[in-house]
Amino acid sequence: MKARPLIAIVIVQSFLCLAHWFMYRTWVDFWQPMTPSAARILQVAFGVLSFIFVSASLLSFRFFNPAVRLFYRVAALWVGVANFLFVGAWIAWLADLVLRFTVSTTTRISDRPYIAGSLLILAIATAIYGLVNARAIRVRRVTVELPNLPQSWRGRQALLVSDVHLGHVNQVGFARRIAAMARELNPATIFLAGDVFDGSKIDAHRWVAPLLELKPALGVFFAGGNHEEFGGAAHFEDALRAGGIRVLHNECADVDGLRVAGIPYGHTVPTQMHKFLEGLKLQEGQASILLNHVPNRLPLAEHAGISLQLSGHTHGGGQMFPFNFITRRAFGKFTYGLQRFGKMQVYTSSGAGTWGPPMRVGTTPEIVLLTFA
Repeated sequence: MKARPLIAIVIVQSFLCLAHWFMYRTWVDFWQPMTPSAARILQVAFGVLSFIFVSASLLSFRFFNPAVRLFYRVAALWVGVANFLFVGAWIAWLADLVLRFTVSTTTRISDRPYIAGSLLILAIATAIYGLVNARAIRVRRVTVELPNLPQSWRGRQALLVSDVHLGHVNQVGFARRIAAMARELNPATIFLAGDVFDGSKIDAHRWVAPLLELKPALGVFFAGGNHEEFGGAAHFEDALRAGGIRVLHNECADVDGLRVAGIPYGHTVPTQMHKFLEGLKLQEGQASILLNHVPNRLPLAEHAGISLQLSGHTHGGGQMFPFNFITRRAFGKFTYGLQRFGKMQVYTSSGAGTWGPPMRVGTTPEIVLLTFA
């Protein structure tokens, strides 16, 4: 294993161990009285649970069988629940701090089980809401005005789909649901802005088959995201090409007078991206679209004359609280929605699927119907 992934695994696992220890200490201190045997059982349970997500993730990249799929789904579900239990543990200690200055010690100690119980119920309720919300894919309708748009494109509709994350959680049935929604919308073309796959070891041809059945009049176009790179981008790109999808791997297509370019995640380092964009030789004012999974390198795209960049990656702001604060810090106003950068417009989709915990709290899954004007 390369050094960088190994360091990332160690950091993530260390954080999970500390978080589970913190949750264990919180619930033991707040659920009183607790027998020594019950505390020991809780300690072992939190200790084991702290390792299951990283273990399941590593297995998911090596094996494709029902046992691994089930293990990963359980682990992903637990890490989502644990996220809210962790937040609840912090709130419990903050509440305890407030009570320390407002009530007697006896009252504060006696109130601890009620605080813990309330936050436990709230954490589980939030996780259930997140599960339901993550499956309720919305259709977001956006009108985009592009200067010098070919007359044939005025009033035309394109469907933007990103972050489907087909893998051990979002399987062929999930792809079938998105395909049914796309078929009903009947767009002229479909843009897949990366992370169609989760990167785990799956039967890519079978998992993506429902999306390959979509045959809009002007075709389907794809540019890879970071998760395709996790599992070997070529393998996933081959599955898409086999179904007739145009993979834009540092390529540009003329789609009835509209230039549509795509760059894979691994080629978006500034030097490579600059070389690719300059090579497009876009004529001044010519309408163009760039599929770039991450809403970054905007100065390069704008300088090259791109009219509209279509992105995903952010999941609308981190998929779950409290990670939305980190995502918004990183991408600012380009975290979600239609924004302007100089002469260029950028649409960042919250995506259709989930990575890791199969939950969304604070964001909504979507596919985006773009109407050009």
